[in-house]
Formats: sequence, C-alpha cells, structure tokens
Amino acid sequence: MHIKTTKCNRFCLVASVTNQEVFNCPEAQTSFEALFRSFDPEVQFQYFRSFRRVRISFSDALAAAEARLRLHKTDFNGKEMRLYFAQSVHIGSPRLEPPKPEKQFLISPPASPPVGWEQSQDATPVINYDLLCAISKLGPGDKYELHTATPTTPSVVVHVCEDEHGDSSAPDDSDQDDKPRPPRPKIIQTRRPDYSPGVKQ
Repeated sequence: MHIKTTKCNRFCLVASVTNQEVFNCPEAQTSFEALFRSFDPEVQFQYFRSFRRVRISFSDALAAAEARLRLHKTDFNGKEMRLYFAQSVHIGSPRLEPPKPEKQFLISPPASPPVGWEQSQDATPVINYDLLCAISKLGPGDKYELHTATPTTPSVVVHVCEDEHGDSSAPDDSDQDDKPRPPRPKIIQTRRPDYSPGVKQ
C-alpha cells in the first residue's frame, strides 16, 4: 500500500491545548471558540480530549491563515496554545497489493522461488580412505602421525589406548558367551494405594 503525505490543508487548523478546561468546562469552550469565530463566523470545532487536540475547520483559507498568524503560541487561560495546519494523507490504492516478485523469496515459506533459481546438487562427501586404512591397522600402544611438525606448527599424533585388563588382544565373542552374565535387577512395581469407598447416604 503506497502512502503519501500531501500539502497542508489550508482550511483546517489543529490546536494543541494543554488546558483541560477546554474539554470539560462549557464556559472555557465558549471562550475558546470565540477566539476563532472572530475570524470566521462559520468555523466548526472537533474536540479530541485524549490527544489534547482541537480540529478547527474554516470556510475561508485566508481566515485560517490569519487565525494561525495571530493566535499561534498565545496564552489561553494561563496555558500556551499552538496552532498547526492539518495535513492530508493520500492512500495510493484502497487494496493491499502483494510484494514485488523479486522480494517474494523473503517470505517464509516463500510463495515461489525467484526467476532463474535452480536447486543445487549435494556435493560428494570427502573421505580419506588412506587415513581410515592406517587407523584400522593400528594396535594398542601404536601411534600414527597425522600431521608432521613444521617450524611453526606442532605435529598431530594419534595414540591407541591399551586394554583395561592389560591384554592387547581383543576379546573373542565365544569367550563372552562362556562368561556368566550378571542377573538383571528386578523391577519392583509401585504399590497401589489403599482405597476405601465412601459410605453412601
């Protein structure tokens, strides 16, 4: 939606009034309106109490300009009053238009991909088979240097840990089957609380 602020409305003034008596007291309203009726007898007033503003509509643009020239920043009941020309807002279209096609890809999820977009192919993963082969041949206590030291960088060496029982040979599956397995712990069910039905009347 295109919004554009146009020129000032020459027939309308907006008064910034800090004196609350203008909105509450009829006598104060009469005195306030009398200031502007001296410039234009057909002037109309609209009071906006929450914003402390009064919209003043004149039938003659020259009368509005003269009232603004003479009454701007003047004193009214001990408070300063300021006057401004109202501004008109022009809406370019009464309907909300969709964003431009080149910006629709910013929507999540996007309505459609931009023109010329193509799905990229996944790259082939890089696997160092030499490194995997060298590590598979290592035994406990061996080491393999991955990166040779230079004058500015240290070397990177992989050490294979020893077995916990000191046996370098890996345990066979048959030995695992011969060893007695520890009994599984028994799961104790939670005891249901006692229930005593109430006595019916």
